[in-house]
Amino acid sequence: MPATINEIIENFELLDEWDDRYRYLIELGRELTPMPEAAHNEENKVRGCASQVWLETHVTREGDEPVLTFLGDSDAHIVRGLVYLMLALYSGHSAREIVDTDPQALFAKLGLDAHLTPQRSNGVRSMVERIKSDARAALAAA
Repeated sequence: MPATINEIIENFELLDEWDDRYRYLIELGRELTPMPEAAHNEENKVRGCASQVWLETHVTREGDEPVLTFLGDSDAHIVRGLVYLMLALYSGHSAREIVDTDPQALFAKLGLDAHLTPQRSNGVRSMVERIKSDARAALAAA
């Protein structure tokens, strides 16, 4: 059972040292639902990440509302943890909620905004932009 965003926040708050928080992020990354090998393709690759990152988007409908679920992967341990965080925040939500959810509050609460390298921060921004772009496309198609 994947950890919810609230469980992740609670666990982060229990860890005082950044080394422990990084280890926890790596552990989360190990728990990502495996992506099919065929999904590690150019279409799913997230541009703007220093590491290789793939996101596969699935859109379903609940009434009139498109709901998006995601699978994700990376070739870097910490980044896999960041992918897990983004999926915990966005996957399974309506396209409207995804567009309206700003991850900055989460990153500030977890202290990640101050502890990620600029390169990793740019990669996370690229992931979020891709997720929101897919949500906007689902809304436009609805």
